Amino acid sequence: MRSFPFSFSDSAGCPDFGPGVRRSPVFAQKCMAAASQPQAVQAGLSMLAQGGTAADAAIAMAAVLAVIEPCSTGLGGDAFALYYDASCAQVAGLNGSGRSPKALSLELVKKRCGAELPPRHPLCVTVPGALSAWCALLERYGRLPLEQVLAPALSCAREGFSVGPVTSMLWKEGESVLRVAGGQELLKNGRAPRPGEVMYSPGMERVLTGLSRAGTPAAAHELFYAGEFAADIVQAVQERGGVLERSDMAAHHCDWADSVSTVYQGMTVHECAPNGQGITALIALNILQELRESGVDMRDEAMRLHMQIEAMRQAFALSREHVTDPRAMHARSEQLLSRDLAARCARQIFMDRRNVSVNAQPLPSSDTVYFCVVDAEGNACSMVNSCYMTFGTGIVPKMTGFAVQNRGHNFSLDPLHDNVLAPEKRPYHTIIPGLMTYADGSLAGPFGVMGGFMQPQGHVQVLSSLLDDGYDPQCALDRGRFCIESGSPQGLVALEESVPEQLRNAVSALGHPVRCVQGYERGLFGRGQCILRNPTTGFLCAGSDARADGCAFGF
Repeated sequence: MRSFPFSFSDSAGCPDFGPGVRRSPVFAQKCMAAASQPQAVQAGLSMLAQGGTAADAAIAMAAVLAVIEPCSTGLGGDAFALYYDASCAQVAGLNGSGRSPKALSLELVKKRCGAELPPRHPLCVTVPGALSAWCALLERYGRLPLEQVLAPALSCAREGFSVGPVTSMLWKEGESVLRVAGGQELLKNGRAPRPGEVMYSPGMERVLTGLSRAGTPAAAHELFYAGEFAADIVQAVQERGGVLERSDMAAHHCDWADSVSTVYQGMTVHECAPNGQGITALIALNILQELRESGVDMRDEAMRLHMQIEAMRQAFALSREHVTDPRAMHARSEQLLSRDLAARCARQIFMDRRNVSVNAQPLPSSDTVYFCVVDAEGNACSMVNSCYMTFGTGIVPKMTGFAVQNRGHNFSLDPLHDNVLAPEKRPYHTIIPGLMTYADGSLAGPFGVMGGFMQPQGHVQVLSSLLDDGYDPQCALDRGRFCIESGSPQGLVALEESVPEQLRNAVSALGHPVRCVQGYERGLFGRGQCILRNPTTGFLCAGSDARADGCAFGF
């Protein structure tokens, strides 16, 4: 069995995140939670202290995040999760993404929008799948009553919460979206809240009260998808020109599926199966493993960064071509993760220059929340919730406290593409929780980096820091990142300011057009969390991205 991936001697020289900023990794004996908001971590640990499981803690965290970070997440969005069940050492994947309305068609979109579907258009609305995922996770793995799990979020909604500086910035970015779409309910006197200001959410108080009173996850699911909240969502979407119907809501269900995985540096890396883009990270890891085994010296930082960028371009080219609703995919996950394919891709990567014939680009980035938790029994949950772009469509159903997502923007309008827009179909999806296990199947830990199409790029870079360099979770998360940018005809690569200048110059010399990103624009590089379990002692070590307002804590 592989030993703990890092040691302090290995990670002693790892870089701080930005001038004068330093965080230490957090250690705990039994339980750990990490999220982009301290209140969410508090809620998760509260569930564990009350005898709850990682599932109870994860949903308590998800609900709190839905209240205090509505720019990134909420009940109007989707959710994906990976759950490690310690009783059987198995990883289960939960797909909580919604489908397109049955009245949505390619013909309708082209008639109303022309050749391109605007990203905030009401026709981008897909059924919000998050609540269904919450209920499914609690039904299978939860232990506490629903009312108890939702209590911390209800308290935040009713009694108020202070807005963190990064959250305030994200809220500000979505201010105009809310104004245009009638989402003033999520503004404070017509504007985004400033850092430290107190916000209340009477809409989420109403929704959470209703769900709590439903009593069970099944009853809460029925209320949300077939009751008054479904009516509120459909009415708001239709008033803005969308075609979502009550029957679309009532027909929704989430799905359990085996995770997809690969082995990198002796560790098994798990992702959710398509329609999620987790397979993009696995394809890139396979290519990098192939390069390593063929003799490429990954100790050279410039060479490794070049290899990672090129591997990500190859992986995006494959996933953008093939990944969609599994019912419409012509390529199977096993084919996309085959060693033969990885070897073919590796042969297209040149040591001395960028391969300009491979120019696959991700789509525009998005705002999302990633959080993770490990309980005292060794169960773990890795989870992502998102309304896609900041505040999604900006459509806020009356007195609900959440915005409806614009996930349908990820469909292709090419009628010959696997991911072509169609009725009752799941689109290519960005949100991807990650989880690692040791060679014997025991838990190594959950990890993730939120941020739309940055997510697989973030997964690859954080895993490389953990497994190639032996960094601890905090250093791995804080290390400077690259991001292949969307919409750039030359395939521009953004490099964080903490990436050393000589490294930026070396990558540029290999043919990659680069730009240095500073300040708050570093949100482009995502915000992650990571918890690792020491297989010898059982102790947990965690990190929480300094690019967010959150933290990691345990007991």
